[in-house]
Amino acid sequence: MTTHAERQGPFWDVLAGRTPPPPAAETLGWELVAVDPEQGTIEVAFQATERFLNPAGVVQGGFLAAMLDDTMGPALVATLPHGQFAPTLDLHVQFLRPARPGRLLGRGRIVQRGREVCFLAGELLSPEGKIVAVATATARIQGVPAS
Repeated sequence: MTTHAERQGPFWDVLAGRTPPPPAAETLGWELVAVDPEQGTIEVAFQATERFLNPAGVVQGGFLAAMLDDTMGPALVATLPHGQFAPTLDLHVQFLRPARPGRLLGRGRIVQRGREVCFLAGELLSPEGKIVAVATATARIQGVPAS
């Protein structure tokens, strides 16, 4: 069985400390809970801080959308070999209830994977386990541009 440290690719390189985490993930307080690349599923946690609040005192929807994008994308990216990435082409979010500051759990999965185009789904849960938002996304597998 291959361990996380032995895997290669952008997702695994961050987990193994070979590359720094993306600044957006750090801002959102991204934390891996569980990943199953063979099943194309992932669970991640986010830390919604007071800085994410809108004037109504709840987490602004754009942050929830970013959390869902940073849940579903890694579900796919964890399956990719070194030298490939999968930017989001389309993201559709439905907000079901207000989210308060605290630890939010994201669950993502690959719905269908083609050679280039993939369809993803995810949900974001409150600390009490209630779904606050759901999303679907389309991503395109491509090579990582040379820097």
